[in-house]
Amino acid sequence: MKITFYGHATFKIITPEGIRILIDPWLDNPQSPEEKDLGPYDLILITHAHGDHLGNVLELARTATTEVIAIHEIQQYLLAHGIPNVTGMNIGGSYRTKGLTITMVQALHSSSIQEDEALIYGGDPAGFVVRLEDGRAFYHAGDTGLFYDMKLIGELYQPEVAFLPIGDHYVMGPREAAKACALLRPKLVIPMHFGTFPLLTGTPEKFAHYLKEFAPEVELKVLAPGETIEW
Repeated sequence: MKITFYGHATFKIITPEGIRILIDPWLDNPQSPEEKDLGPYDLILITHAHGDHLGNVLELARTATTEVIAIHEIQQYLLAHGIPNVTGMNIGGSYRTKGLTITMVQALHSSSIQEDEALIYGGDPAGFVVRLEDGRAFYHAGDTGLFYDMKLIGELYQPEVAFLPIGDHYVMGPREAAKACALLRPKLVIPMHFGTFPLLTGTPEKFAHYLKEFAPEVELKVLAPGETIEW
């Protein structure tokens, strides 16, 4: 698969069979590169309702060729705002589409949509495990704190690649993310959700330090916004 980082928690994944996935589509985030793929995408996955993850979905998913996958409450919100093709899920379930198996797993965070003075409930936050056509899987944790059931995610789904937040304050910090690697046991970890705002003080350097302590066998790859790797 090809993995492109667009800053913050936004990733483009192209699967071995060419399915185009965008995760947490905040394409105008402060880290976003000038050149980026505006679609159309086959799938857009949304981990939770905060604006830095719901992002630009209202512009990117206006045609039925793009299927958005999110928790039920976000599904209902997007349908009400004219997005034609939205599949709702809930935590623990799996959904099979386009040769992929998408499993929604828990995350420890909050989830809401701010519209003027109103705060709209966005359902529970989530992460996604996506099993590709060739049987390999990746895990996008969304925004989360550390939780011990990450060990179950590792045991049940065996993701080879994990996308983990490291920024601290709103999400796991570097030390907690390194411990998450010890629970998940991926082959490769790609950090995200750091450096976008001053409050996100966790750094890849600190993460690398703790990774040597907790999970030295896990390969660390820090992507610059706009960078693409193949795995």
